[in-house]
Amino acid sequence: MSLIQITDLTFAYDGSWDNVFEHASLQLDTSWRLGLVGRNGRGKTTLLRLLMGEYEYAGTISASVTFDYFPFPVSRPERDAMEVVESLLPETESWEIYRELSALEMDPEVLFRPFSSLSNGEQTKLLLAVLFLRPNRFLLLDEPTNHLDLEGRQVVSHYLSRKQGFILVSHDRAFLDGCVDHILSINKQNFDLQQGNFSSWWENKQRRDQWERAENEKLRRDIARLD
Repeated sequence: MSLIQITDLTFAYDGSWDNVFEHASLQLDTSWRLGLVGRNGRGKTTLLRLLMGEYEYAGTISASVTFDYFPFPVSRPERDAMEVVESLLPETESWEIYRELSALEMDPEVLFRPFSSLSNGEQTKLLLAVLFLRPNRFLLLDEPTNHLDLEGRQVVSHYLSRKQGFILVSHDRAFLDGCVDHILSINKQNFDLQQGNFSSWWENKQRRDQWERAENEKLRRDIARLD
């Protein structure tokens, strides 16, 4: 088992008076299929960028794996897709590439077309296959469903359900339910980490919120009675 250890993380953007994260600590297993959720502006993409080492921060982030971020730009997209793949995976055998394409329900002939001629969905699937073929990597997948239709989302969700070692940011609840085994919620003041898919996390959240509302109402009645 390998761990990603985040300790006492504090970060704010230049010019901002408010910290995005303040003294946050978290421990993640690199075998997890982790769904990352939270309201817009809470710091989901920021956390991924911090893991990539793109921002300066206080605290420590340690891991024994290398992080890969999706989506990423492709240089010289006019090349055949196979050339693009080989430039990113110089030591990978062709059969491994074909295996991943088969799992993503892609026709191998896409490899012999210019990468730029592929649809956005085909490009998404191909680049995901590339990332999962790179050794000792932990993937940071930021909204990979943006260019996928419903069928494509189902295929990719099933594909991811058979992988391990990634953080997935998505607003598609059904997509998350189909492929994650843990949920990390970024709240206003803390992280909430639970085992399970989005639906189980949401059910627990609703139950907890209902309990808190009941406790607040009880406190309000007690204050009114004492007054």
